[in-house]
Amino acid sequence: MTGTTGATGPAGYDPHRVKCVVWDLDGTLWDEIAVEAPTDALPVPRPEMLAAVDALAARGVLSSLASRSAPAVLDRLNAVPELRARFLAPQVSWQDKSESLRRIATDLGIAVEALVLVDDSPYERAEVEALLPGVRTLDPGEVPALLAAFEGREVTEESRDRVRRYRTEETRRAEGERFQGTREEFLRWCEMRLTVGAAVPREVPRALELAARTHRLNSSGLSPERLRALAASDGHELYTARMADRFGEYGIIGAALVDRGAPGTWSVPLLALSCRVAGRGAAAAFLFWLMERAREAGAEEFRVTLRPTDANLEMRILLRQAGLRRVEPADVTGTATAAPTGPEEAALLGRRLEGALPAPPAWLHVSPRKDTEA
Repeated sequence: MTGTTGATGPAGYDPHRVKCVVWDLDGTLWDEIAVEAPTDALPVPRPEMLAAVDALAARGVLSSLASRSAPAVLDRLNAVPELRARFLAPQVSWQDKSESLRRIATDLGIAVEALVLVDDSPYERAEVEALLPGVRTLDPGEVPALLAAFEGREVTEESRDRVRRYRTEETRRAEGERFQGTREEFLRWCEMRLTVGAAVPREVPRALELAARTHRLNSSGLSPERLRALAASDGHELYTARMADRFGEYGIIGAALVDRGAPGTWSVPLLALSCRVAGRGAAAAFLFWLMERAREAGAEEFRVTLRPTDANLEMRILLRQAGLRRVEPADVTGTATAAPTGPEEAALLGRRLEGALPAPPAWLHVSPRKDTEA
């Protein structure tokens, strides 16, 4: 439905779930209709809309475009650096707005439910609401309420740098498409490096952000509030993983909470990784590093809390491939949602740490983080 201001933002949704705001052009970003302009010059954008785009970017929220117009409009827009720099994966064509949003989500590697559409047309909003019911739609007049929903939210280093990182990802993807070789050969060529270590205080906000924002590679959906409390309690330790390659730094892409309260056992109430690294072996490498670290610390059993959802199938497959099997039901008090939405109840998955443990992908170099990197 079209948004109305609620306790957690327009339409009552959680702003932590919003990763990208998609803007219409004619009547939204600017007043005029671009294809009816007497010259090739684009209409002048509304200052308040550009200010909103910039304010969202400062809080780690991406912006994109979806307009039902002539594709030549996008060429003209890309020729204006200050506009091109603000919008990722823009879609300008005569296709349905819902299809444009699907393509944007795919190009950015995020769930379509993480999008919000701002569009002045009730018809376009209704079309998206009907075909993509998980997407919130807003009239341009509701943008101030959208911005207000993000006020007070802690902004991490990764959030402030998110637009640049996605620009780097566009370059990485383009190089992959041009690369003459297999996917694995390309990943080797990228010289991917993962460093893992105990979280230092300045990394905790990013770990909380991963707990709140990531769903595809999230084992339990533990809420940020519960994660913060557990990480500060005795017997628990928070680990973070950073990633880099020849294109640049990904930043902190993974967080894991370890419970060492039971003798001889390492339990992981939460394993969460950014969807930006899906398909590159980082989740497996992080998990296998934790298993090896547990064995080095004298643990004989390794356990992970799994709360199946419609989104985290990839995580469920990874845990099974790592040899983890159900051992008992799990207490998941403090998960982000009230009840499981997947096919199974939440459970503890476990395995013995004897014998050979799984190895990380050959293309990914994994090392403990040095003190100077913390």
